[in-house]
Amino acid sequence: MDAGIDYPQGRRSGRCEACKPRLIPGDVALLEHTKFAPSPEERTNGLILACRAQRQADACVAWLGGDDESAEHPRQTLRCRVAQLEDATRDIKSVVLEVVDGPPLAYSAGQYVRVTFPEAPTRDYSMAACPNSGVLEFHVRRTSGGATSQRVAMALSLGDEVTVDGPYGASFLREKYAGPIVVIAGGSGLTPIKSIVDTALVRGLRQPIHVYHGVRTPRDMYFKAHFEAFGERYANVTLTPVLSEASGMYGWRTSWVTDAIGEDLNDLDGWKAYVAGPPAMVDAAQDTLTQRGLNADMLFMPESEAAVRA
Repeated sequence: MDAGIDYPQGRRSGRCEACKPRLIPGDVALLEHTKFAPSPEERTNGLILACRAQRQADACVAWLGGDDESAEHPRQTLRCRVAQLEDATRDIKSVVLEVVDGPPLAYSAGQYVRVTFPEAPTRDYSMAACPNSGVLEFHVRRTSGGATSQRVAMALSLGDEVTVDGPYGASFLREKYAGPIVVIAGGSGLTPIKSIVDTALVRGLRQPIHVYHGVRTPRDMYFKAHFEAFGERYANVTLTPVLSEASGMYGWRTSWVTDAIGEDLNDLDGWKAYVAGPPAMVDAAQDTLTQRGLNADMLFMPESEAAVRA
């Protein structure tokens, strides 16, 4: 990247595997990363994670290329304005932007952009709306000490100008896939998951789509009615809300969302999974899914606002 090469990348945290090349000659040390990327077999075959690799000697790497579906969209820098502001929950703000300068942003469901709100540091946020919807929708969760999220929660106003740069991210909806899908969101990790599910249905994907959304309490649950309406309209959609810090008095599942998945889905061989949310939940989901037969190559982790300090 320093040399101007547009190298495939995600959030550079060692989770999405977008930057995975083969080390030919040389020696690198890998910083902390998920235990699933790369797998032991891939490590034996010389695969590394470029984003977590510290070069110990001169090295040469070979980019392996992607799968048969790509998200090759031109990167754009767009001037936008705030068109809608709503409180999705007590600490999540729904922000809808309209582009005022430049063509609409082309992106694939699950990708993210770099957003600069007025008088706030630039942050990465996933899109919640379907591509080609004409607007950009974000769910910004207010975090303690988060300079940008606090600014959005307390000071952002309709009409404010916002700069958007992107898209980025190698985890996106694979539309050619026809097998069953499970999507798992923790908190505001629902942002890219909403885009993925909505897009899958709009594009006519008919396979079973199981949506799991884990939050702490009922007041943290949002877009439940949205997915329930889809479940009534599309027979292939199933929504399972899961509460981790509430009793069963609401008629909802009460456990960790990954435990609910483990109870419901026993054989995930041939499935695809999309997971977004806090890192601890993502790691637990990886364990649960792979223990139940999911191929590691069928697991995608759309980058989410919930994974970073905002």
